[in-house]
Amino acid sequence: MTEQQRLAQAAGCLLHWYDSSRRILPWRENPEPYRVWVSEIMLQQTRVEAVKPYYERFLAEIPTISALAQVPEEQLMKLWEGLGYYSRARNLQRAAKVVCEEYGGRLPCTSKELNRLPGIGEYTAGAIASIAYGEVCTAVDGNVLRVISRILEKEWDIRSTAVKKAVTEMIVPVIPQERPGDFNQALMELGAMVCLPNGTPKCEGCPLAALCLSFQHQRQEEIPRKAAKKARPIEQRVVYLLFREGRVALRRRPSNGLLSGMWEFPNFLETEEPDIGIAPFHLREGKKAKHIFSHLEWHMTGMIAQVKEEGAFHWASAEELQEEIALPSAFRVFRRQALQVLTEGRREKE
Repeated sequence: MTEQQRLAQAAGCLLHWYDSSRRILPWRENPEPYRVWVSEIMLQQTRVEAVKPYYERFLAEIPTISALAQVPEEQLMKLWEGLGYYSRARNLQRAAKVVCEEYGGRLPCTSKELNRLPGIGEYTAGAIASIAYGEVCTAVDGNVLRVISRILEKEWDIRSTAVKKAVTEMIVPVIPQERPGDFNQALMELGAMVCLPNGTPKCEGCPLAALCLSFQHQRQEEIPRKAAKKARPIEQRVVYLLFREGRVALRRRPSNGLLSGMWEFPNFLETEEPDIGIAPFHLREGKKAKHIFSHLEWHMTGMIAQVKEEGAFHWASAEELQEEIALPSAFRVFRRQALQVLTEGRREKE
């Protein structure tokens, strides 16, 4: 059996399995283009279960592309708070503005046009076009690369651009013309639920086990091969929770680079001389936290202090910190502690 014949047989088995075993997800039950687009952006590097509540709340407050184009950035960031990778939200809005200006508020219907929009890469364009519009095109992500590699027992490095291109070319001829969106989702679903990336794949429940060469040769945990990841550098940082008259100090991050333009508690590398600009007193150590970015780790120690001067900070109330201001998830522990201090201070005054 040739590789192409093997994949063609797999396509039919996959759709049959998907019809009976797929997860019921809100964006699948109503695959309207805007809804599919929002879900695909949220799902980038984020687990399905984590996305669900964000997705429902986001669509409730921003139900259309025109609403997305016009929503104030602070409200957009607050809706995205905790999902991470905040450039995704900004690119969503940038793309929405382009769609309103150039496409009359309707998302383009071809993967080629979608790929031109900010924040929409080749995979996302293929997913939207196939699921929402029925275009016969691929949507190749890490799940798909892993599934195909195991079926064909390929030892290639799935992080390679050349491998992604090769897999795309293999898949195109076997996409069911009448159900391209379901086929792409079925491949992704199999990779997410059965053909797992870490630990032991659930081969006993796989609809493609009889066709999978890696399973037949008991090599499913060896394949695909991945190049070793480089160790992430670690930054030791000190995070200052500065309180004044029942409010806590915040500042904006620079407009470019990591977490660009986001609010943060003032923080500095341990090796830096902290340039707070105002004199803290009653200084004490607070919580510790760690946050892992894709390319970097922050190991943070909090310091709590009172100040008398305003300095160059925005002073946020507990209500503002809770309801209005979006803080990156890196500062989640410190936001909780800040809210605790503000609440306790209010009780003491009462």
